[in-house]
Parts: sequence; C-alpha cells; structure tokens
Amino acid sequence: MLETTSFEEITQVRMSREVGGKPLYWVAAYLVDGLLIDTGCSYTADELASFLEGREVRQAVNTHFHEDHVGGNRLLQTTFGVAIYAPVDSVPLIGRAATLFPYQETVWGYPEPTEVNPLPAVIRTRCHTFTVIDTPGHSAGHASLVEMEQGWCFSGDLFAREQMKFIRPEEDMGKTVASMKKLIALPCDRLILFTSVGRIVEDGRQAVESCIHYIEDLSGRAKALEREGLGVAEIILRLFGGEHSFAQLTNGQYTTENLIRSVLRMGGS
Repeated sequence: MLETTSFEEITQVRMSREVGGKPLYWVAAYLVDGLLIDTGCSYTADELASFLEGREVRQAVNTHFHEDHVGGNRLLQTTFGVAIYAPVDSVPLIGRAATLFPYQETVWGYPEPTEVNPLPAVIRTRCHTFTVIDTPGHSAGHASLVEMEQGWCFSGDLFAREQMKFIRPEEDMGKTVASMKKLIALPCDRLILFTSVGRIVEDGRQAVESCIHYIEDLSGRAKALEREGLGVAEIILRLFGGEHSFAQLTNGQYTTENLIRSVLRMGGS
C-alpha cells in the first residue's frame, strides 16, 4: 500500500504492508530534487520502484539501518542504479542479514543486504545542499538531513511525537535529547520536521522543545520516585498506570519499562 502527498518541493511517500485491505504500519520516505530519503520496507519495495519509474532519482540516503528504512535498497540499486548512502555505523549493518523479531518480520519483512556508501558531511542535489547531522539516540548510526536555507529537516526516527510512552531496549534517551538539542540550535529561520512515521511538523522547533521538556521532566520524576525507594515496575505504575499494550504486541521490544530504565540513566537531577 502506497500513498503520496506533496509539501513545497517535497513528495512524501507513505508505505505499509497491506493485510485484509488495511495498512499494518505506515513508514514514510521523501523525494526531493532527485534525492530519496529512506526506502521503506521490503514488502513495499515493488510499489516504491513502480512509483519512482519515470521520476528523477539520482541518489538515496538511509537515515539508519532499521528494516523499515532500507527495505527498498536492493531494488533501487538493481532497477535504477542509484547510489545509496548511510551513516558510517549503519553501513556494515545494512550490508549483512538482519535479525528480526516475529513482529518485525510480519510488519516490515527482511531487507536484502545491500552495499551502501558512508554518508558524507554534505549531500548536494541540483538545487539544494543538505547538511548531515549526527543524531544518535533511537539507534547508533542515525543521521538527520537539513536543508538550511529552506529549513527542511528529515529527522528519521529521532522524533515521532512529543510524548512517547514506549521505546526499544537499545534506545538512549540521553543521546536522543542531545541530538534534539542539536536540531533546535541550528541557524535556520524555520525548522520543518519530515518524520519517518509520516508526520510533517511545520513548527518543528516547538515540537522538539516540547519533547525535550517531556523527557527531562519524566527523568526527574522517575528519579525522584527511585530515591523514595520505588522499583522500576512501581515507577511505571505510578507514572503510566502500568505497562503499555505494545509490549505484548512487539515481543517485549517496545516497552514503557525500556523508557523508564533509559530516563533513569540520564544525567542531571
């Protein structure tokens, strides 16, 4: 299943595996001036290639190595001969077979290993220059692309919503906050976020600042409860009313427990 929409010069391509006529989970790629940012999952690779047929695609970037961002790589390379770039820490992971949990196999599928190039500091297209910003947190080897003059920020999975309730076990909220602070400090007149979940956030600075405040406040409250002698399960119950249903749906990967453990490790009070 594939849907498209336009924002200024940018085409957003939302993709999802379709089951029973319904999408399982949307993920977005973006096409601007011959540059494709992320390539979706393996289940939608054929649809993406069909959409791109006849359109100008000269290069592509994977914001990071996760299977819902690299699944179209191989078909793009073989069909269009597109050069693909990724953050240096993601390059070897994209080049080898992925290990997935059952929910990942169901929703996104296994991407074919592909050889990609290390992402340079700047990506140039015919009309635009995109600065590469190292933005770890959601994963190691995660980058955002920013067109400074336009204020376009392709933020991958760094930002999805202002108030997250669950994260993966490897996510680092301290690094996420530091990466978000990099973005809001950029010398752009505006900061429009183009997220991998399909949200286009026109007041990106306000949204990111709100998310930073939420994470830092959550960290402070969790640490205060820990000082009172509460364990992680009790903190989750006190702050969220219990574990999120996504924990069961994702084989224990996306959990509130992961979020609380990460904010407890953050620096500061």
